[in-house]
Amino acid sequence: MIRIFFSLAAFATCALSAPLELKLPTENNHLFTGQPERFYMYVDRSFEGETSKPWEGGSFGYVRSPIRVDGQLVMSRFHEGVDIAPIKRDKAGNPLDLVMSISVGKVVHTSPISGRSNYGKYVVVEHEWDNSKVVSLYAHLAEVTVSPGDTVKAGSVLGRMGYTGRGLNRIRAHVHLEVGLVMSEHYEGWHKSHFGSANYHGNYNGMNIAGVDVASLFLEHKKNPNLSFSQFVLSRPMQFKVAVPASDNDPEFLERYPWMMRDGVAGAVSWEVGFAATGHAISFTPSIRPVSEPIVTHLRPSEISQRWLTRGLLTGKGKNTTLSHGGKKMVSLVMDDFAMAEGE
Repeated sequence: MIRIFFSLAAFATCALSAPLELKLPTENNHLFTGQPERFYMYVDRSFEGETSKPWEGGSFGYVRSPIRVDGQLVMSRFHEGVDIAPIKRDKAGNPLDLVMSISVGKVVHTSPISGRSNYGKYVVVEHEWDNSKVVSLYAHLAEVTVSPGDTVKAGSVLGRMGYTGRGLNRIRAHVHLEVGLVMSEHYEGWHKSHFGSANYHGNYNGMNIAGVDVASLFLEHKKNPNLSFSQFVLSRPMQFKVAVPASDNDPEFLERYPWMMRDGVAGAVSWEVGFAATGHAISFTPSIRPVSEPIVTHLRPSEISQRWLTRGLLTGKGKNTTLSHGGKKMVSLVMDDFAMAEGE
């Protein structure tokens, strides 16, 4: 049964919410100048017989791989961060931009061998925001100049921009930035149960980081310097909710982010977990609904299949919407209950 007193810890943590200190990771500040085409690195696109280089493909969200679904134009591929274009290059076209930490924190992971990830060479910095573990990830670096355990400030140099990783070349060199939540402290076990490949990155594998809308975070913080991270996340639109059986202990995810706790009822036997369309959790509400496996309990209305709105975490339309196998895997990771994804 759920321990309702946990909500007191959530209340205490929310009371300690502090404004963020944020700095863009390179000298490219065109996110703030109304010139997004100069901030984002474009993607090469071929669609319905036309080729283009839309800068939108470098922004956050459903911005890639257009298709037609029931006559509607739908972007079918999700981009979990932002791709920031260089502003300095040498004569050969190699980027010279330094990549810097966006806030005070500690380096918790570096991947200096480019072939071990689609991110190429990358760095992960852990920040203590609202007494919560939030990480920022900087990918496709030409070189890494920090080591795990290093403390950094906003603006501390982490490395140099490059084009390491899959599918990049010198022309499209950029830094890929993510800011996200750590989904599980037991990722290695989850990875072993679902993949045959080696995990070189521990808990800082990109699949274990649920990215938030980092561009909106910067823009909203620019408008309101007193904005806290928890306030930003809690303001995201809810796309769907999933009822999950409760165990004897509160989810470790909720212990990391207690400000997601919502008031519940006595005798609760399940959690109703709310998710943004991008797949990161927003809320945990104790519920008296008895469930034996995760089930979808709430949806934002849509005329097209939820598959195209939720990174494929859901499948079907309206009352026929259910968690896909990928959705069950994601929920099992958040809840640290890997058996939830079995039997598919």
